[in-house]
Amino acid sequence: MRKPIIAANWKMNKGPSETEDFLTSFLSKLGKATDKCDIVVAPPFVSLPKASQILHSHDVSVAAQNVSQYDAGAYTGEVNVLMLRELFVPYVILGHSERRSVFGESDEVINAKMLKAREVNLKPIFCIGETLEERESGQLEAVLKRQVNEGLKGFSEKDMLETVVAYEPVWAIGTGVTASPEQAQEAHAKVRVLLAELFGGDVADKVRIQYGGSVKPANAAELLSQPDIDGALVGGASLEVASFLQLIENGTNKGE
Repeated sequence: MRKPIIAANWKMNKGPSETEDFLTSFLSKLGKATDKCDIVVAPPFVSLPKASQILHSHDVSVAAQNVSQYDAGAYTGEVNVLMLRELFVPYVILGHSERRSVFGESDEVINAKMLKAREVNLKPIFCIGETLEERESGQLEAVLKRQVNEGLKGFSEKDMLETVVAYEPVWAIGTGVTASPEQAQEAHAKVRVLLAELFGGDVADKVRIQYGGSVKPANAAELLSQPDIDGALVGGASLEVASFLQLIENGTNKGE
């Protein structure tokens, strides 16, 4: 059975001092939740050292929110994969819809970042998902197929087993609108079929696919109870300790 993975994407929130305050409180109240699910926290770049320092002796992992497709050099403002490894960061979020839509990252750029991450054994959280216009015009399957095929080009079965996929319908991110459990399950099942076509059924059955898009404590249990939903990529609801803890508690009843 796939162990659920719940990741907090703080986006451009929480500097080092806020990160320290949050994690100190969070860890003191977490209990044995990591027995039921893997927990990942993704703060901004400037807060990664503090998060890594605090979490290194706990069963909670750190993720970066992005990384460059380039190695060291004249790339002002960028952070490369070796810098993340030096901070003992095991995960990196790649292909998030905000990187695609706000910063214009193409499937080709995202694929280059995915391959670069795997060169140093970083575990990508690979984000895919459709816009409202694409869903309403019947393009859901075509969009997912393109993003999966292009984003995972050059990946081996081993690479795929070290990757988490996050399905996040763009129309549900930060809007308060959540895909219904049935809509989310349908998309997750399609993604698993696409992975099976590329890497075989055994690999596809082992890959964890998260749902992202206005996940909150009130809907976590129903979403994560779906057979192909293996966790959540959480935005706003992960910014408050009580909210994130409640979401984890509600979402980890799958299979019980």
